[in-house]
Amino acid sequence: MGLIRFFPVTTIPFMRWTVITAPVAIVLSVLSIVLFLTAGLNTGIDFRGGAEIEMRTLAGPADLADIRTILDELSLGEVQVVEFGAPNDVLIRVQRQEGGDEAQQRVILLVQDAFGDTVEFRRTEVVGPRVSGELARNGILGVAAALAGVLAYLWFRFEWRYAVGAVVTTLADVVLTVGLFAALQLDFNLSSIAAILTIVGYSLNDTVVVYDRIRDNLKKHEEMPLKRLIDLSINDTLSRTTMTSATTLLALVALYVFGGAVIGTFVLAMIWGVLVGTLSSIFIAAPLLILLGLKPSSRRRAGRPPARSVAT
Repeated sequence: MGLIRFFPVTTIPFMRWTVITAPVAIVLSVLSIVLFLTAGLNTGIDFRGGAEIEMRTLAGPADLADIRTILDELSLGEVQVVEFGAPNDVLIRVQRQEGGDEAQQRVILLVQDAFGDTVEFRRTEVVGPRVSGELARNGILGVAAALAGVLAYLWFRFEWRYAVGAVVTTLADVVLTVGLFAALQLDFNLSSIAAILTIVGYSLNDTVVVYDRIRDNLKKHEEMPLKRLIDLSINDTLSRTTMTSATTLLALVALYVFGGAVIGTFVLAMIWGVLVGTLSSIFIAAPLLILLGLKPSSRRRAGRPPARSVAT
């Protein structure tokens, strides 16, 4: 019994579309950088600090949705409500208000008045940003070190053109994701950084799959024109890419619709990252090999040596 194919064998000429997709990718990347430098990121509590309130509900398990509704009516900006420990233990973090420590103390009084005797306030304090400048700097250095490690590995595993192409594609995905946060002014917090790092892994995996098929086809079709060979390789991996992206998006869309506001920003960033990462592996990573000068000589090094004639 033959294998079931969910997608037919395709022969889509992807490289013909690069005259459109390449300028679009460049424009969107530049626009993302401009938005980041002008509008900036709407950093959340994790970066700005604020007031932290620990309380315990007296009438039973805490209703987080009801607590968020009460806090939203106070118009305090970004508020995080999480359950920890026992079902009736709640931690509230309110973004830092303008006006120094006195403004933070007024926030604590407002929250205490809003809940009154229905809860027991166990701890209240004003906290600084969880992510200091030093930690943020170390995070950037860590990401740079990871990308350098990827560059070295792919250079060793494939060759330098593949390594540079994968890193440039990944950086483009990160820039476009940061541009989404800047354009929509989504809350940028620790979960946003986690989303970006997840997108980096997803994009790299998809790009390496395409590159690996290109390398395999270089061994089989040494005389095939490079653009045609890249089209063949992308079409070979298209069903895998489509199935992986589709199943991931199904789960993410369900989380976005039913998961509530707490994880909404994280899931939206992941949806955007999966879409961008899938498209970039096709329309950015593969054409970069041509731009980086993948030539017949390098193709032979990536594949098998040319056959020798044997005298009889």
